[in-house]
Amino acid sequence: MSDASARSFQLDDLLIFDEAHLRRILEGCLRKMTPEQLAYEMDSASPQLVQRITNCLSCEQRGRFFQTHSVNVEPPLARGPGLRERPQQRLLKQCFWELTYWHTPELYEELTVGEQLHPGIFQHLEALVSGKIVLDAGAGSGRASFECARHGARLVYALEPSPGLLRILKQKVFSTPISERIIPGAGDFAHVPLASRSVDLALACSAFTSQPEQGGEPGLDELRRVVRPGGEIVLIWPRPEDRRWLAEHGFHSLILPGGERMSVRFPSLAVALRCARRFYANNSRLLRYLQKTEQPEVPFAVLGFNPPCEYCWLRVS
Repeated sequence: MSDASARSFQLDDLLIFDEAHLRRILEGCLRKMTPEQLAYEMDSASPQLVQRITNCLSCEQRGRFFQTHSVNVEPPLARGPGLRERPQQRLLKQCFWELTYWHTPELYEELTVGEQLHPGIFQHLEALVSGKIVLDAGAGSGRASFECARHGARLVYALEPSPGLLRILKQKVFSTPISERIIPGAGDFAHVPLASRSVDLALACSAFTSQPEQGGEPGLDELRRVVRPGGEIVLIWPRPEDRRWLAEHGFHSLILPGGERMSVRFPSLAVALRCARRFYANNSRLLRYLQKTEQPEVPFAVLGFNPPCEYCWLRVS
């Protein structure tokens, strides 16, 4: 994520998160930065945000944070060697997508509405979905939930932690004829509000990663807990960098043919340009492509990431 994209938000936008979610986000951030670096990031933060942040830190981390934070209020030239350079936008860059989900869910919906999954994915999964009780964890605005309903799921629990995306999901569910088979609710990978062994299939679409704040070991344990023996865990559109982790945890993977021809179909050229400037600010090739073609359809190859033509699965014993 570029500095330009990170500047879409201000530090105090982090106040939108509840404490539990903020704590999980910070746990991820503190694997990539030190408490001292986090303190530098808080230069322009309000006292309220500093208090919220430090409430989420361990005693040891809090001590290191405040030791540096007290130094950091001095003029830059008064700081000792090694303290003059402040990480620029590091925290906002790491939190960009979470802030997008919570603060600007409508913009995220614009970005993702044209990301159609490979049609072969749910054709392959139909036997696991039809007539079954399904959990869609990290449901977003419901892309996989609606596919499950269309392929005959008896019931779909669509869980999403972001209040904004959950609101959009509920609006879509209540305006759709199959709404009685989709139950939207709040929840995340670490806390699925369902009984043990209560679903036949647990899936996540472009949401679960190997990182604990986005699933990881705790999330996989929780998905295992809610799936009945003999049921499946399916992860649609995993990140390429997670393939090794998934294989080590027993997942099998399938990449369907035709991905090289897949495109994103934005609702309009104006939306495509808006998304390009906000979400792909470092991708000059994308902006040139849109200006040249003047069309809202963009190949995944131009966007620079893998198309949604892959899924992996794990049978729960």
